[in-house]
Amino acid sequence: MLTKSTFEFLDLLAKNNNRDWFTENKKRFETENNLGKAFFTEVYIDLEKIDSLEKMQVFRIYRDVRFSKDKLPYKNHFSVGFSRTKPMLRGGMYLHIENEASFVGGGFWAPNNEDLLRIRKEIELDASDLREIISNTTFKKMFGTLEGEELKTAPKNFDKTHPDIDLIRKKQYLLTRKFTNKEVMSPNFKEEVIATFAAMRPFFNYMSDVLTTDLNGESLY
Repeated sequence: MLTKSTFEFLDLLAKNNNRDWFTENKKRFETENNLGKAFFTEVYIDLEKIDSLEKMQVFRIYRDVRFSKDKLPYKNHFSVGFSRTKPMLRGGMYLHIENEASFVGGGFWAPNNEDLLRIRKEIELDASDLREIISNTTFKKMFGTLEGEELKTAPKNFDKTHPDIDLIRKKQYLLTRKFTNKEVMSPNFKEEVIATFAAMRPFFNYMSDVLTTDLNGESLY
């Protein structure tokens, strides 16, 4: 269970994002980081009971600033990613803990060109199954709508007047559900995280079917 001390530390880090402060508070970071990792591991154990996972990746607090204009050295959040077992199961899951900005996320953050084209071609052919998933009451209650960066117009070789161009022009296909600090600190937060990931399953199943078959529905594996 995550506590108020985690958010207090992350809030202070956001306000004092420099190496001197971090060095002085290294022991406190290690305490909170270990608590976060322990919670993430509990989520992983429970998530494995309902899904097949390839790995868990706890992200480091240190930012890679080599190619970034933002030179702040530390992230002001704790986060973890869960990968499903490829090639048959697709879709990544993500848990982000930040002061007043925590969320559970999932989907396809950076699909490669081949996968992105395959998704777009499937939507171009028939988007009815995907439309049914994202219009489902439970889906809308959990996630609102399908998110992600998108092109301003149609991708190359796609009709900009296609009735499903809003889905075709996406470059990412993402789901997010936000949580308040109070919700994160509640005793049932872990169960809510698992329930949120479980609610992504119809979307993941759809994308997995698409990305493991050709346009004729023939298996690629």
